[in-house]
Amino acid sequence: MSKKFWQQGEPFVWATGLALSLILFLTMLLLYVVIANGLMVFWPKQVALATLSDGRQLLGEIVREEVIPGGQAKRLQFKIGNRDLYGLDFKWVDASSITSMSFPQNVQVLERQEFGNFYGFLSELEVKGLAPPATGSNSLEQTIAALDSRKKEVSLLGKKIANLNRRVEMIDHRLIQAHYDKEENTPALAALQGEKEGLKTEFEALVGILNEKGAALATNQAIFLDANGRTKAIPLVNIVRSYQPNAMSVLAKCGYYLERMRELFLDEPRESNTEGGLFPAIFGTIMLILLMSVLSFPLGVLAGIYLREYAKDGYLVRLVRIAVNNLAGIPSIVYGIFGLGFFVYGVGGSIDQMFFPERLPTPTFGTGGILWTSLTLGLLTVPVVIVATEEALGAISPGIREGSQALAATKLQTLTRILLPMASPGILTGFILAMARAAGEVAPLMITGVVKLAPALPLDGVFPYLHLDRKFMHLGFHIYDIGFQSPNVEAAKPMVYVTTLLLILIVLLLTSTAIHLRNRMRQRYSVTDV
Repeated sequence: MSKKFWQQGEPFVWATGLALSLILFLTMLLLYVVIANGLMVFWPKQVALATLSDGRQLLGEIVREEVIPGGQAKRLQFKIGNRDLYGLDFKWVDASSITSMSFPQNVQVLERQEFGNFYGFLSELEVKGLAPPATGSNSLEQTIAALDSRKKEVSLLGKKIANLNRRVEMIDHRLIQAHYDKEENTPALAALQGEKEGLKTEFEALVGILNEKGAALATNQAIFLDANGRTKAIPLVNIVRSYQPNAMSVLAKCGYYLERMRELFLDEPRESNTEGGLFPAIFGTIMLILLMSVLSFPLGVLAGIYLREYAKDGYLVRLVRIAVNNLAGIPSIVYGIFGLGFFVYGVGGSIDQMFFPERLPTPTFGTGGILWTSLTLGLLTVPVVIVATEEALGAISPGIREGSQALAATKLQTLTRILLPMASPGILTGFILAMARAAGEVAPLMITGVVKLAPALPLDGVFPYLHLDRKFMHLGFHIYDIGFQSPNVEAAKPMVYVTTLLLILIVLLLTSTAIHLRNRMRQRYSVTDV
């Protein structure tokens, strides 16, 4: 009986089932940790006012509770904020040292442009050039809302100044080109010089107006008291939003949560990328994956078709197949080094020598950019597409090829009209695996073009609209940056979970689209009577 049990392979069936169950469990556990921590980051938490045994008071959010090692006593971790006052964001307190704890309704939480959150009580508003602020619990919110129009004016002036800078930069490039081509003292050159001087005059005027409006905004401030009565004056222009979590209803908290989600998807980051939105990183991640797909997928499919359908089996072809299989296992950092040496310094440097010699030694394409990163990731993923294409074509019965050719179809017609449509589900499977791997790679990006904060997107409304030479932001690098390079790791931890969740959702969205297309192709071109 025991021998029959082993001969039938029953233990191996149980072993494979156990392995699959373990993989599913670990995957679900990973998703649970990320989702549970990521979704609740923006939900407004209660702010506690704790009175300690020495008479001091502590104001902040309770973010963690744990048992002290070696005993039964507990301790609480408070997020106290007020970094510009205390020099730290978090503080551990023994539960035994807390004599009382309350949740005052009038506690204000401020999200600021710098120094993180501020927790305190509003004492006084100093506002100039506006109607006297209303009294009541929402007076601060009303005053900040009244200043929004002025803040928008300042923001619009900043955008105009940035546009002027870009126009001056373009004129400088044309002047450098003319000087390089020895086109001196021409009417066109004189017109460019005059246009540049006019733009510089306009630039200086706008900078003066911007400084004046910025100084006027800075005079409006709010005076706050911390838990122990220490005062702090905060300019209203530095406050992103304020709210009173202890006095908010469930509906108000839902509105706040939706506003934070809107900020996450549409705004730029602030506070060393630990606060604000992630739009540039989301945009850069999606654009990188799409560019990589356009560059690698056709190349991988063509190479797989040639190896399977046209190349004669021999020593060279076997050597190529071995090389392709080995390339799929090379560490990604090696591809990054190759991309830096070949694409950035080699191809990019040659492009600069041929088309932009007047700008040298300042590189245009001879430095990291989204084009070189896409090509590097394309090389990293193309072996997977090649192998998947070969296997998908090889799985088709030879009778289908022979039947097609017997009906006077050429080899090209057989390939394009029969074989490729039938093999498309398998090819798309390889593409899905390649795209999922490329979306999570970080090491090659760090060498070939990704940055902590990109001043402009690779795609915008400025001619030539698609700027493949620009550096970009990426969600994977964003996780690494705020998780391991941030000076305040504890404060950055919530954004790590949010960014991880976003990256997972983007990969799931893109791969789900590809899987849907694969399933449609499979239903359309499935063959059952072969």
